Amino acid sequence: MTPPTTTAPARDGSREFAVGSLVHARGREWVVLPDSTSELLVLRPLGGTDDDIAGVLTALEPVEHARFAPPSPSDLGDQGAAGLLRSALRIGFRSSAGPFRSLAGVSVEPRPYQLVPLLMALRQETVRLLIADDVGIGKTVESGLIATELLAQGDARGLVVLCSPALAEQWRAELCGKFGIDAELVLASTIGRLERSRLYGQSVFRPDRNYIVSTDFIKSPRHRDDFIRNCPDLVIVDEAHTCVADSGNGGARQQRQQRYALLRALADAPDRHLLLVTATPHSGKEEPFRNLLGLLDTRLESISLDRQAGRDLLARHFVQRRRADIRDDFRDDANFPSDRLSAEVDYTLHPDYRQLLNEVIAYARETIRSADGALQQRIRWWSALALLRALGSSPAAVRKTLHTRAGVQDADSVTEADAIGSRTVTDPADDESAESADAVPGALLAPGATDPEAETLDDEGKARLLAMAQAAKELAGPAKDRKLKQLIDTVKELLEEGYNSIVFCRFISTAEYVKDHLDKALNKNRKTKAYAVEAVTGELSPDQRVARIAELTEEGEDGEAPPERRVLVATDCLSEGVNLQESFDAVIHYDLAWNPTRHEQREGRVDRFGQRRDVVKAVTLYGADNAIDGIVLDVLLRKHARIRKATGISVPVPDSSENVMQAVLEGLILRGERPEYEQETLFAVESEVGRQTAELHQAWQSAAEREKASRSRYAQHAVKREEVAQEVAEVRASLGTGEEVRRFTRHALTALRGVAGPLRGEPDGFTLDSEALPAPLRDAFATLLGPRHPRPVAFHATPTAPRGEVALTRTDPVVAAAARFVLDTALDDRMPQWQRPARRCGVVRTTAVARRTTLLLIRYRFQLSLPGRDGVLRQQLAEDARLLAFRGSAASPDWLPEDEAIALLEARAAQNTDRAFAQERVEGTLASLESLMPVLEERGEDLAARLLDAHRRVRGAFRDVRGATGPARRGLRVDVQGRPDVLGVYHYLPVPVLDGTHTTAADAATTNGEAR
Repeated sequence: MTPPTTTAPARDGSREFAVGSLVHARGREWVVLPDSTSELLVLRPLGGTDDDIAGVLTALEPVEHARFAPPSPSDLGDQGAAGLLRSALRIGFRSSAGPFRSLAGVSVEPRPYQLVPLLMALRQETVRLLIADDVGIGKTVESGLIATELLAQGDARGLVVLCSPALAEQWRAELCGKFGIDAELVLASTIGRLERSRLYGQSVFRPDRNYIVSTDFIKSPRHRDDFIRNCPDLVIVDEAHTCVADSGNGGARQQRQQRYALLRALADAPDRHLLLVTATPHSGKEEPFRNLLGLLDTRLESISLDRQAGRDLLARHFVQRRRADIRDDFRDDANFPSDRLSAEVDYTLHPDYRQLLNEVIAYARETIRSADGALQQRIRWWSALALLRALGSSPAAVRKTLHTRAGVQDADSVTEADAIGSRTVTDPADDESAESADAVPGALLAPGATDPEAETLDDEGKARLLAMAQAAKELAGPAKDRKLKQLIDTVKELLEEGYNSIVFCRFISTAEYVKDHLDKALNKNRKTKAYAVEAVTGELSPDQRVARIAELTEEGEDGEAPPERRVLVATDCLSEGVNLQESFDAVIHYDLAWNPTRHEQREGRVDRFGQRRDVVKAVTLYGADNAIDGIVLDVLLRKHARIRKATGISVPVPDSSENVMQAVLEGLILRGERPEYEQETLFAVESEVGRQTAELHQAWQSAAEREKASRSRYAQHAVKREEVAQEVAEVRASLGTGEEVRRFTRHALTALRGVAGPLRGEPDGFTLDSEALPAPLRDAFATLLGPRHPRPVAFHATPTAPRGEVALTRTDPVVAAAARFVLDTALDDRMPQWQRPARRCGVVRTTAVARRTTLLLIRYRFQLSLPGRDGVLRQQLAEDARLLAFRGSAASPDWLPEDEAIALLEARAAQNTDRAFAQERVEGTLASLESLMPVLEERGEDLAARLLDAHRRVRGAFRDVRGATGPARRGLRVDVQGRPDVLGVYHYLPVPVLDGTHTTAADAATTNGEAR
C-alpha cells in the first residue's frame, strides 16, 4: 500500500511528539494519543479505530515525524467522490470533538427530546437525576446516553444497573447493542460462577467495571456490604419507584425498605452519579415520592415545592414528560404510534359454564358462612375468591386451583391472611413485580389438600369438590369455553389485518391452555404451520423467556426466516419493562387485571418508542354475563380509561380500590340468600359498596387533577427546545445523520458490486451478495451475513427496520467495515479501480456553479482538555472533518459560507470532462496548497473556538450534589493539533453555453484563465 504521508525530521531535532501529531513507525502512519511519554508512544493508526491502538518504545523502534501527503492529480473520481469520501471519514470517527464525546460511538441516533436529560446531567458536577418520562418514550435510551457520555469523558470509571432479574438480559443487550457497553450479569444464577472466577477474598465487583445487578439479590446481607464498598461510581436504578416505601405498604413494605436502605447507602457517597428511572414516580402518596427525591438531594425530602426555591431545586434533578409534551415542545412524534385503538369485546358464558359458576359461588357462600372465627372466615374468603378468579380465567386454572393448597392457609392472623390473599389473588397497586404472581393461588379444602380442615369434609363435600374439578375439565376447548372461542376469532381478525398480537393471561395454567388451543385452531388442517404460537410465563427463567421470544421472532441458525404471522401468549411476567414493539403491534387482555396500571403496562409493551406501526391495537375481552368482569370494568378499568383520555395521564388507582373490590365481591357472593334478614344484610352491603365506589372514584379523580397540575407545575424547563435544536445541529454538522449513513452504505456497496438486488416491497432497501465483495469486506461481513443466505439490509428514515432486516447505523459492522474500506482504498491508488469507490480529486462540469469553484475536504485533529470533578485535566484526542470552498483561483480565493460549501456535494455533472484537462486543473490547485494553508489553519482555530463555546454552553452552570452553585471548571480547552490534512480537492466548473459557433462571455472567461 502506498503510504499517504511523507516523513520529515523534527525541526528541533528532538524525539518529542505532540499529542495529535502524525508519526511514521512500523511501516505505516499513526496519530499520537494522550498518555504518551517520551519513552512510550501510545499510537492509533491513521484512519484506524481504538481497537488498533498500540504502544511503541522509542528507544527500541524508529519513530519519525510525518506529514500527510496531498492527493495525486491523477486520482480523479466522479461527481459523488467528494461526498462518499467525506461520509466515510465522518462515519469512521469514534471520538467527536464536540461536547458530546460519545455520540459518534453509539448505534442510535437520539431524537432531540432524548438529549434533554443528557444536557441536564452535564450541567451537574455529580449527576443526580430522576428520569420519569411516560411508558414507551425511551428512558433506557436517555439513561444510556448519559452513562455513555460520563464514561467517555472520564467522569465515571464504571457502571452498574440495578433492575429486576427479568430485565437484566434486556438491559445488557441494550447497553451492548446501542451503546457499546459490555456489562456482566450479577444474579442469583450467576454469582457462583463469578465467585469461582475470582481469587480467594477478592470481590466480585470492581469500581472500573460495568455490571447489571438484580436489586433484590444484592440487597441481601451476604452481598450488600461488599457491593457498596466496591460499587462503580455511576448507578442506574430501573423501576426506582419500587425502592421506596411508606407506612401503608403492607406485605411489600419490608422488601421496599431493604431496597431503599441499599440506595440510601449508595447515595450517601457524595461523588456517586445516580440515575433513577421510572414511569411512575408518584403513586399518589407524598411520602414515597419525597423519599425518592431525597436520594438525589436530601433537601428535596422536606423543601416546599409550592415555593419557587423548591421548584428550582427540583427542576435540576427531575424530568417528566408525556408524549403530548414531546409533540408540543419538540414537534417530534417520530417512532411513536400515532394512535392506540382500544376496543372491548364481550362473550356470554355457555350454559354449562354458567352452571359451574353458580355452583362455585354457592360453595363459596357456604364455606364462608360456616367458618369458625374471624381468621378462619378470612382464610375461606380468600380461598373462595381465588376459586372464583380462576374460574373467570379458564377451566385449566380452575382445575389447577382445586388441586393446589392455598398459601393463605399458613396465616396466623387476619392481617397476615389479608396480606397473603391480596398478594396472590388480586393485583394490588403496590405489587410492583409480576415475577411470581402468575401461579394459581390455590383453594382451601382442595380434594388433595393435606390440611386439618380438609378432614372436616364429609364424603358428600369431597365428592362435590371433585365434581367441580371434573366439570371444569369438561369445559375445556372452544366448544364450551366461549371466552376461548372469542379469543380465537379476535386473533384471526387481527392476523388478517396484519397485526401480531400478545395475549396476556393472569395464570400460568391459563396461558398454556390458551397457547395450545390457539395453535390448534390457527394451524388446523394445514400441512405446515402458517402461524407461530408460543407461551412465556413465570415458570421460565429470565434467560429462558428471552430465548423463547427469540425463537418466535428471530431468524434461525440455518438461515430460516422467522414467521411473518405469530402470536405470543404471556402472563404479566412480561408486562413491565420488556421491549416487544419490534415484533408485535397488538395486545389482547384475555384476563382482566384487577389493577388498571397492569393494563397500561401490558399495552406499553407495543405502544412505545420504536414501534413501526402508526396504529397499535388493544382489545379487552370480558364476559357480558360474568358479574366479576362487570365489576372490574365498571369500578376500575373504564374509570381509568376516562381519566387517561381526559388528562392524558395514567394515574394509579388509589389504595382504597382493594377495599372497594372486596366489598363488591362480598356483595356478589352474598347475593342469592333467601331469608329476609339475609336480604337486609345484602341491601346494607350493596349500599356500602355504592358509597365506597363513589368515594374511590372521587379520590381517583382528585389524584388525577393533582397529578396533571403537578406535571404542569414541575414540568421540565431547565432545558429549552432552542438549546436542544442548537446542539442537534452541531452534532449533525460534525457526525452526519442516520440518513447520510444509509445513503453512504448503499452507494459504497453498489459501487463495490455487493448489491444483489432490490429488497422486495422496499424501494430503499436491497440484499447483499457477499461473494461479489472484495475479500477484506467479505471477511468483515461474515459474522453478519451468515454462510449461505444474503441478509436483507433496509434503509429507512427511522432507526428501526422490519423483522428479518437490518437497520444500518454508524456503528453497525457493515457500515463500519464499508467506511473503513472506502477510506483506506481512497488513500491507496494501487488498488483496482472498481475497488476504489471514493477518490481524492475530481473535476465536474455542472450547472450548480456560475464560476470556477474549488471544494476542499479537510481533517482536523484537536486535543481536548477536560477538567474532572477532582480538578485533574484529562487529555483526549478528537477529529473533525469540514468542507471549505472558494470561488476563483487559489491566488485570490473568494471563500464561501459553510452551507454553500456543503451544498456543492449535491452538484451533478452536466457534461463529461476531458481527463487531461481535469488533471491539469487539479495540479494547479495542489501546487497552491501551501499558500492556502494559513487560511486552513485559521479555519481550524475558528472551529476550535466554536467547539470550546459548545463545551461551555452544554455544561452551563455547574452545581454540586447539594444543588449549590460551584466554581466553574477551570482548564477546559480545545486546541488544534498539527497541520490540517487535505484529504480531497474537487473542482466544479460552469457548463460552457454555445451560441452558434461561439462560446458565451462566461465560458470565454472560464476558458481564458479563471478555470485555469
